Amino acid sequence: MNVKLDSSWKRELKNTFNEPYFLKLITFVKEEYQSHVCYPLGNHIFSALDDCPLDKLQLVIIGQDPYHGDKQAHGYCFSVPEGVKHPPSLVNIFKELNDDIGVSYPNSGDLRRWASQGVLLLNSTLTVREKLPGSHQNHGWELFTDKIIEIISSKKKNVVFLLWGNYAKSKVKLIDANKHLILKSGH
Repeated sequence: MNVKLDSSWKRELKNTFNEPYFLKLITFVKEEYQSHVCYPLGNHIFSALDDCPLDKLQLVIIGQDPYHGDKQAHGYCFSVPEGVKHPPSLVNIFKELNDDIGVSYPNSGDLRRWASQGVLLLNSTLTVREKLPGSHQNHGWELFTDKIIEIISSKKKNVVFLLWGNYAKSKVKLIDANKHLILKSGH
């Protein structure tokens, strides 16, 4: 499979791209994108990984699946492109940042700058059908993103994993708590 992906991730995931579950997943995703409106756009599916190389990664935020509304998803969990109204989950994040550490509420919900600073904004499911949250769950994305979490846990040290919500908290079993800081809360 040929995807736009940072070289550090390509190296770590090269065998994964040829595993039967992943090949089946890609077939499913291609069929979904051909038959339905899906998000994010195809060239943004792996944006979170492409913009946050493994060697620069310091913090992981885990989401469930992309926003399912028009023009909302662009490949980063909880993020929306410049000019798009902030969804409730992002509003909550910005309120918490303001309440807890005094960060001013930003105009833009575009979190790509976080990725360039070493924050991996990883959804467990990387695609979704328009207006159908969870529609691409249980087709293989979770196996793929669990593999990413396992790679980070085994290859890196002192990464902060921020697990917002019950779904993200279920990923704690994939993380070596002796090597990493795990923060859990609602969102």
